[in-house]
Amino acid sequence: MLRINHAILHVFDFTSCVNVFSQGELDLESKLVKNYVIKHVNKAFGNIDNKRGEFAPDSMFAAELKSYFAGDRNFIDLSIQIAEFIATELGRMSKSESTDLLVVDFEEEQKLDGGSSSEEAIEASFEGKVNRYFGIFLLESRQAFMHSIGYSEDGTPCNEIERHHAILPNPSQKISSFAVINMRNLDVAFQDKKRVIAGEERWLIPDGLLQCSMQASSKEVIDELTRIVEEVATEYGADPVVSLSKAKAYVCESADEDEEVDIAPFDLAQEVFEDEPLRERFVACTVEEQIPERVRVEKKAAERITRNHKIRTDTGIEITFPSEYANNPDFIEFASTPNGLISIELKNIGHIENRR
Repeated sequence: MLRINHAILHVFDFTSCVNVFSQGELDLESKLVKNYVIKHVNKAFGNIDNKRGEFAPDSMFAAELKSYFAGDRNFIDLSIQIAEFIATELGRMSKSESTDLLVVDFEEEQKLDGGSSSEEAIEASFEGKVNRYFGIFLLESRQAFMHSIGYSEDGTPCNEIERHHAILPNPSQKISSFAVINMRNLDVAFQDKKRVIAGEERWLIPDGLLQCSMQASSKEVIDELTRIVEEVATEYGADPVVSLSKAKAYVCESADEDEEVDIAPFDLAQEVFEDEPLRERFVACTVEEQIPERVRVEKKAAERITRNHKIRTDTGIEITFPSEYANNPDFIEFASTPNGLISIELKNIGHIENRR
């Protein structure tokens, strides 16, 4: 659940070569405006593909942001400073795309006591401890076609089709470039794409604007760890399905306790593999792949990626089951048959329904 404190929109129109830096904030009393902002912030905020970053010690942006959080900088002034930098950088591209810059100061509350959703309960929840964030979103305009109503020389109606060059992304559409900074610890979550600026390939958000590091996303970390688990299990003749399910269950259970969890490859190996050679091989592979001794994973990403495990047999049968069941013979059991094939037994089923 989010509460928007401030939001402002700046326009970079490279088609008409006119940039408009707003001197006033968006009207959050408008339900249409507020819902549009909240939907885009929500979609970016909870994205499992978000990369992580830490500000460089000499990051000028971090210094400006600290001043803002301390109350020494004005929201509109800071947003214009950001807009001027981004407009200048985008203007140095050989083919610049018209873009709107949405800057948002927002707060997030994980859960309301009792599950109430009334306005009074929502306001009361924000009187306590909240997480506050600063968001920067590049809304790339897209071309669209629209009807145009006109009249011919003799005054008769004459409808035409025209192209519109400044259509904002739909609330359900993914944004390719944005950053969200946590006020409490200055952790950075972002996504970006490489751009050729002044003939040089660059990352505009992390390198240019924020001056922060670029670390793997939670999804990338989990994907890499599970890939190594599967490869090690296959190499040593262990069941890759069971091993992979154990790994997912461990990550998911660890994330249940906190919003973020540090996964240690060594601890993961202890949970997944019973034999020491497999554990040692797994840890060695993580070192070869330059995976840190502890990697941070967000709860949302862990739950979404690891809660269920899906398998497909060579006979075309697909089965999806909770990862934690893989090592529980009361629910599902994998066994090797004398002819070298694999049998799967599902147990303690009270009801079966068709799913479309």
